[in-house]
Amino acid sequence: MAHQHPPRFLKIVEDAKRRVRETNVDKVKTQMDRGEKIVLVDVREESEFAKDHLPGAIHLGKGIIERDIESRVPDPATPLVLYCGGGFRSALAADNLQKMGYTQVLSMDGGIREWREKRLPLTKD
Repeated sequence: MAHQHPPRFLKIVEDAKRRVRETNVDKVKTQMDRGEKIVLVDVREESEFAKDHLPGAIHLGKGIIERDIESRVPDPATPLVLYCGGGFRSALAADNLQKMGYTQVLSMDGGIREWREKRLPLTKD
């Protein structure tokens, strides 16, 4: 059963989603299979990332991404795909990165939950 989010949280997510571009699990998997130059950014909590994450993903949790993105990804034109559990936190983070001048930011709708449901590869490395 999907987690029920509180209404005020959903309201700010809905607001952010009006400004951000989204992608989906299938498109991200295709990009990875093609070897496209994208940076996967896991914005979940550190404990969630340690459990498992998409292969090649870097961790910049929602609480620190705005502070640390410039040192990890200095070029604001770098293609970024942000993901979280279901696509809500990643939309909020994508909105802020756009405000910071990052021009190729996507939020992966469905998040790692849908990735797992499709039995796509995950890693702990």
